[in-house]
Amino acid sequence: MTDSRLRHGRGALAVSFFVQGAAFALLVTRIPAIQDRYGISDGLLPAFLAAVPVLAGVGSVLTEHLVKRVPPSRVLRWSQPLVLLGLLGVGAGRELWQVAVALGLFGLTVGALDASMNMLGVSLQSAYGRSIMLGFHAAYSLGGIVGASLAWVGAHWELSLFLSYLPTVAVALPAALIASRWYVDGGVEAKKAQGAGSSGQRVGFKVLLPLCLVMTCAYIGDSTVSNWSAKYLQDVLGSSEQLSTVPYNIYMVTTLVGRAVGDRGVRRFGAVAVVRAGAVLAAAGFAVVAVAQGAWVGMAGFTLLGLGLCVVVPQTFAAAGRLFPGASDTAIARLNIFNYVGFLIGSPLVGALGDAWNYRGAMLVPMVLVLVTLVYARSFAPEAGRYGDVHERPRTADVGRGSNAL
Repeated sequence: MTDSRLRHGRGALAVSFFVQGAAFALLVTRIPAIQDRYGISDGLLPAFLAAVPVLAGVGSVLTEHLVKRVPPSRVLRWSQPLVLLGLLGVGAGRELWQVAVALGLFGLTVGALDASMNMLGVSLQSAYGRSIMLGFHAAYSLGGIVGASLAWVGAHWELSLFLSYLPTVAVALPAALIASRWYVDGGVEAKKAQGAGSSGQRVGFKVLLPLCLVMTCAYIGDSTVSNWSAKYLQDVLGSSEQLSTVPYNIYMVTTLVGRAVGDRGVRRFGAVAVVRAGAVLAAAGFAVVAVAQGAWVGMAGFTLLGLGLCVVVPQTFAAAGRLFPGASDTAIARLNIFNYVGFLIGSPLVGALGDAWNYRGAMLVPMVLVLVTLVYARSFAPEAGRYGDVHERPRTADVGRGSNAL
């Protein structure tokens, strides 16, 4: 595979991550407006919100079987436009059944999109022979910031959901289709370079389980920030309503910064060290939030959270690719399901604990769960150093053994 083809594939995939970050942010940041438009009751809203990750998990399972017949690039090429059309449908309908159909389309196709995007990212990283996975997720964070900003503009100018979503979809959909011309399915070449067969390797759940637990705990932490940071700052730390919107923005910016420089850290110190440091930083962030006596200290805690959690998910996908070099697509599709499991558990768990106990104590639960990553940190090591080897091999040994392309 030529260096230019890899570079084009890397840039095209970054566009896909960016577009998905923007689309997801536009959906979740306008949930109150969606509820008002369709008259969704407070009792019914959790069912609608839960249906999206459940269907996304179904989409990820279907993708596992689909990529045995067609390459992940083709799944990504057609699932991303459907996600964007689902988003537009959420803003275009008027009846409850219409938003249910649109959210169903969004959820089912976003599962296929997330799985296929990360499949291509892991295979490209393996072909590069060095860590680039965090860079893709940095593009997702940047898209999330742009999407949240566009949602703020729409809310500020009191635009309808359809008019708020239409310009983004009109630009992003053709951009994604154009970029898809340069997607690279690097799996076959990477497997040959690693000396692994392109078929026949089975994904043992017992081996994958530690990474599934890490993924679940990371998304419990992430959903805690996205769903409860504003309420925590306002109700517990006594901030103004305006100031309470700041923590999530800070969190998104710090995830962008951490992911933008994270690949260099993996190349220098190895994936195990970076993941351990991220888990400790995230736990420290939750601890600061739990004991904070003022809004600004609480925001410092959310800053630490962003810097810590941002490295865990991309490296978990990368570790799955290293564990199963001959079946990385299958491993990633299965691992991706636990993204949605964490999202489903996190928000209700913190809410229930906050109501039954208090929200300061509730913040300690995701703190402890994030520390589970330390127990399974060795799962992020290369094959030779995963168990019992006192010398971890950093740099390219931690990210794959493909060609050392640019």
